[in-house]
Amino acid sequence: MVFAIKEINNSSELLPGVTLGYQIHDSCASVPVAVKVVFQLVNGIEPVFFPNQSCSKSTTVHAVLGDSSSTSSIAMSRILGPFGIPQVSHYATCACLSDKLQYPTFSRTIPSDYYQAEALARLVKHFGWTWIGAVRSDSDYGNNGMAAFLQAAQAEGICVEYSEALYRTYPRAKVRHVAEVISRSTARVIVAFISPGDMLVLLSELEGKVLAPLQWIGSESWVMDRKMLKFHLFAGAIGFAIRRSVIPGLRDFLLDLGLAQVSHSPLLTEFWESAFGCSLGGSQTAAGQKTCDGKQNLRDLQNPYTDTSQLRISNMVYKAVYAIAHAIHSIICTDESDDPPHCNTSMQVQPRQVMEHLRKVNFSRNGYTVSFDTNGDPVATYELVNWQVMGDGHMEFVTVGHYNASAPDGQVLLIMNKKITWAGDQLQVPMSVCSESCPPGTRKVMQRGRPVCCYDCVPCAEGEISNVTDSLECITCPVDYWSNAEKDACVPKPVEFLSFHEVLGIILAACSVTGACLAIMVAAVFYRHRDTPIVKANNSELSFLLVFSLKLCFLCSLTFIGQPSEWSCMLRHTAFGITFVLCISCVLGKTIVVLMAFRATLPGSNVMKWFGPTQQRLSVLSFTLIQVLICVLWLTISPPFPNKNMKHYKEKIILECDVGSAVGFWAVLGYIGLLSLLCFVLAFLARKLPDNFNEAKFITFSILIFCAVWITFIPAYVSSPGKFTVAVEIFAILASSFGLIVCIFVPKCFIILFRPEQNTKKHMMGKIPSKSF
Repeated sequence: MVFAIKEINNSSELLPGVTLGYQIHDSCASVPVAVKVVFQLVNGIEPVFFPNQSCSKSTTVHAVLGDSSSTSSIAMSRILGPFGIPQVSHYATCACLSDKLQYPTFSRTIPSDYYQAEALARLVKHFGWTWIGAVRSDSDYGNNGMAAFLQAAQAEGICVEYSEALYRTYPRAKVRHVAEVISRSTARVIVAFISPGDMLVLLSELEGKVLAPLQWIGSESWVMDRKMLKFHLFAGAIGFAIRRSVIPGLRDFLLDLGLAQVSHSPLLTEFWESAFGCSLGGSQTAAGQKTCDGKQNLRDLQNPYTDTSQLRISNMVYKAVYAIAHAIHSIICTDESDDPPHCNTSMQVQPRQVMEHLRKVNFSRNGYTVSFDTNGDPVATYELVNWQVMGDGHMEFVTVGHYNASAPDGQVLLIMNKKITWAGDQLQVPMSVCSESCPPGTRKVMQRGRPVCCYDCVPCAEGEISNVTDSLECITCPVDYWSNAEKDACVPKPVEFLSFHEVLGIILAACSVTGACLAIMVAAVFYRHRDTPIVKANNSELSFLLVFSLKLCFLCSLTFIGQPSEWSCMLRHTAFGITFVLCISCVLGKTIVVLMAFRATLPGSNVMKWFGPTQQRLSVLSFTLIQVLICVLWLTISPPFPNKNMKHYKEKIILECDVGSAVGFWAVLGYIGLLSLLCFVLAFLARKLPDNFNEAKFITFSILIFCAVWITFIPAYVSSPGKFTVAVEIFAILASSFGLIVCIFVPKCFIILFRPEQNTKKHMMGKIPSKSF
């Protein structure tokens, strides 16, 4: 401060012809002392010191620079505010001081804790720490700073396991409690918004404990305090500090100090005696302490006084003095076009004028811009400092990044390309989370009664996925997709249908071809022996038509196998309906022929002329045309179509043929059932007609099998899922077809091929006894 005032008083550009005076008071880090000093300054009861001038006139100060403590600054500002005396602090960071309703005359050159809290929250978020502990001073600085940080941390999704407060005058039991909380916690990162004095008290308790490596995040009050460097517990600590700066000429000014100057100032006298371990004349000399002889030279010292390489807070004082000077300059020096400027040195400057002009200052000094916003706060800029252990074992502060609140998004926090030392000499960023991240395929479920950072990872349900880490919800897959085994991606659902490449499809196709071949063989046997009595007696024309229809029945089952298409769906159901009606019509015709034949043998009966070959053909054609008409109406109104069935299985798609019109489908089956029932009734009536080879018996048995198969088909068809529905339908077709061909034609083929002696007209008429078949 003295150096800056000396520069201003010697300047020809800033306040030329005006000499600034000052008073220096020590608040002793005590609020009562600070309040006492403020009252003295307001009342003007102490003389102001003017360098190189003899002036003992008492006056009210125009501005107050200080205090370092936020609590003291709050008390001072409440007194200075009503008098309109501007106050500029170089180190009071409490965000509460930005409230101009309570502290209208307060300004500062150090950023508010509001910005530091934002910076700390961004830092913690940047390194992925979501589970932290918090320690603060139980003071305005610590409480307000931590409150701002906790609010910013909550906005960033950071959870705080504990937040403890302490003060250096607290009983040791309370400090020990804070140390116990830290040692028992699971958080490996601690944010400390604490003053150096309070931190030293806490460290005295922590040093005796066995602790896991703790990553300390420090506020500006202690993170650059060199007294802390001796504690290796802080190795790897990281935090924001005021930017380091250079003040040209300050070192020479500090070293240019002689006994003549020292002896006139009690403050300098105390410093001199402490630095050189000697006593100045006039003061009591302690036992064994030498007297300062004037040969002491500050240039021979290596202490914080002579070290100007870390000018941080000192620069805040330097800028505060220049800000006040520029405010006064803007009041009394009105003609800016003059070089040097003209200033009215006789003008009476009022403190309120200084306060009003102080908020408007905007200048640069040594490369640093000085200005204030409407709250009296400067632009927030910080250096990110890391405590690194050097090769010889001592610790040093290393700048590893920068923070600028006014920078564009994405450039506010910049981490330099430098190696950062972490707690416990870890090579990678330490982890501090309440719960491990939930991998893709899971979602977070909060634990009851715990912070939002504590959660369980629950796998997504079937058909749902999460493809990002720490997903809050699982996403439902589209209707044609299903979740994979890991539940992190939707994959197309497998399409299932009865194909020719699977075992069931191969077996059914083989049975179908076997049945068709059997029908061809039967036709060949009948054609080869078409002139034999057994073939003639069984109405060879209807027999050949029946064998042909059975072959079509066997082959139509092949249309049910394979991927359904629009044409295959229409073909399979219509072909099935028409061929089966053709088959049952033939069986019905043969049954009627048997009945009519025996009725014709009665005396005076001429019934056969009403059911001759022509009528038989017409009856088969009529019955079949009715089914054809039903199928045409079905295909016209609402035909079958391929459909993706997603109701039976959620994880796969059943590709099937939807019947379209249920009425049409059941009309086709109902008509087949009606003809089968009619055929069964007629065959049952003819079962006891006298004949060695009574075909009515075999027709009855075959139709019985046919009806049994299709009656059981209905519940099986309705209840079978997916492709097994098609398999059940194919099985019913094949079973009923085999029942007809085996019961009606196999016995005849057996006689033709293996019992030719029974294939005679006499045997057929029952005139020659024979073994029962």
